[in-house]
Amino acid sequence: VATAILSRQVAVIRGKCLIINLPGQPKSIAETLEGLPRAEPPVPGIFAAVPYCIDLIGGPYLETDDAVCKAFRPKSAQRPPRA
Repeated sequence: VATAILSRQVAVIRGKCLIINLPGQPKSIAETLEGLPRAEPPVPGIFAAVPYCIDLIGGPYLETDDAVCKAFRPKSAQRPPRA
């Protein structure tokens, strides 16, 4: 169900750990993580925010392959891409 994400608290930070609460059904897990990329307009999933969340808790700066999942970061947190 595309609304599965609405029925639960999504994530929490405990110490230096990011804990993500996922639904129990594989289809719902996929929709929660990847969103609905083919919807109009596309709906991002929570996976896009994970690299920035890790930044916020003091972890490494993670880059993603935009063709797979474009990471969400506010402009102030973006670094130029590595060559």
